[in-house]
Amino acid sequence: MTAPAESVAPEKAFTPRALLEGRLLVFAAIITSAFTLRLAVTAFTPLAERIGTQIGYSTAVVGVFGMIPTAMFAAGGILTPILVRRIGLERTALVAMLVAAAGQAVRALVPQTWELLLFSALALAGMGIGNVVIPPLVKRYFSDRLAMLSALYITMVQAGTVLPALIAVPLADAHGWRVSIGLWAVVPLVAALPWLGVLRDRRGRDLIDRTALPVRDETPAGRAWRSPVAWGMAGMFGMTSLTTYSMFTWLPKIFSDAGASPAFGGTMVGIFSLIGLVAALAAPSVTARVRNPFPIVIGCAVCYFAAYAGLLLAPMGAPLLWVLLLGLGPSTFPMALTLINLRTRTQAGSATLSGFTQGVGYLAACAGPVLFGVLHTSTGGWGAPFALLSVAVVVLLAGAWLACKPRMLEDTWS
Repeated sequence: MTAPAESVAPEKAFTPRALLEGRLLVFAAIITSAFTLRLAVTAFTPLAERIGTQIGYSTAVVGVFGMIPTAMFAAGGILTPILVRRIGLERTALVAMLVAAAGQAVRALVPQTWELLLFSALALAGMGIGNVVIPPLVKRYFSDRLAMLSALYITMVQAGTVLPALIAVPLADAHGWRVSIGLWAVVPLVAALPWLGVLRDRRGRDLIDRTALPVRDETPAGRAWRSPVAWGMAGMFGMTSLTTYSMFTWLPKIFSDAGASPAFGGTMVGIFSLIGLVAALAAPSVTARVRNPFPIVIGCAVCYFAAYAGLLLAPMGAPLLWVLLLGLGPSTFPMALTLINLRTRTQAGSATLSGFTQGVGYLAACAGPVLFGVLHTSTGGWGAPFALLSVAVVVLLAGAWLACKPRMLEDTWS
């Protein structure tokens, strides 16, 4: 019943070596980049209504802001393979960090809603590129330790999700919302530094080494749409993202409508993200060792349904319990990212599956925050929005059924 990650999808036989042996700089680059990939989302959502009051947008626009992350992450799934073919994996990662830094810095300064939307989109486009490029980078440099590196980088993604949510409101109270969202521009600039070192060490080999990319005679990216593995991964990933970003956007509003303070709502978003740290540490290793991890997905679905019932019927009855259950549901996120490498034989397959999963998945997730808000506005309650999320969980289960089967992407093109 068990199969180590190294034996599931090897490109060739690898001899495990010390984690940082000869690859300290790229390890630092991957880990620091992973920390940046959600900063622009959770630094903003606890402050969305406050910012709207100051610069003049309605509650309906909050749903649009909630849609931007998934839209830009979907764009990243489409654009990243093109960028990588032109400039290489490492240079693409560097570009992603610089774009994310620029977007976050400028959006903290702008006076109008459309400018805030535009530069939020720019920051999230950089993060979307980073989402897609990191899994093949892990496969390139750490093929002998896929489960460990997957756990570490997904943990850093979760840490970068938790911290801004926890301190957004206190920072805004002390220094204003512009400082609260703008200071996070420093982090991707720091993450860019080790990539400069990696590029210096490789001295152009990132352009010559095309093994991480689909090439015409090896693994055409266009064939991913023929594979049930790819569609299952996209469904699993997309519905997890739809639910997660709906909750990032609307969880503070759900609690404020129940009588809680804005700070309490921000704290609940932070705790929701914090629970994901546990999943990020455990899920990659468990996913790599279990031949078919679908039973774990069923457990996640049960957590989702229980949390929805609690938030709908008695949000302030046991808020920590509901958020705990809600936070356990998206364990399917680190599972999906780990499966990208476990269900492919080559770096080319990993890059193809990463782009398809995140491009299609995030595109499907775009409608979540907006529809959630529209349903709430039109019905005046939270029943219809949570019905939407319940349907998403059913779709997630169907996708996971296909994605978790022990088979390889490259074997399922037709």
